[in-house]
Amino acid sequence: MSTVHPASSSRGFTLLEILVVIAIAGLMSALIPLAYSRINEGAQYRDAVRSLWTSLRTLREEAQTTGATTQLLMDTQAKQFNFGSQTYQLPDDLEVRATVANMGGSPNTASIWFLPEGGSTGGSIEIIRLNGDGTRLRVDWLTGDITQEALLR
Repeated sequence: MSTVHPASSSRGFTLLEILVVIAIAGLMSALIPLAYSRINEGAQYRDAVRSLWTSLRTLREEAQTTGATTQLLMDTQAKQFNFGSQTYQLPDDLEVRATVANMGGSPNTASIWFLPEGGSTGGSIEIIRLNGDGTRLRVDWLTGDITQEALLR
């Protein structure tokens, strides 16, 4: 009399399963740095726009509150702006353009003045990403209002 043994269940992974897992892990390790760099670049761009927007609004409010003229000084080549005693450095991968009534001492220096009565010298500052997207911050010369708009490619 012969006895039939049930098929033994396999314990472990086949070579094919291991190769599939290794391939998926390799693909993920190749894509994660790309995704991180795009996320990081986007965060730096949003931070730059937010910092410039906040600085302009702060200077406008300070001029109206204190009764003294305030100034934002932008160096488009060095990619930095000064307001009061504070300096903010923009990321190197952003392009900065300024159109203002009063260019500073050099062709790369622009300034926007806010007057105590509410007006300003006016102008616009554009912050542009590597992919061509960007934002324009406009300062109205008559009212000193600050607006933000997307740049069209």
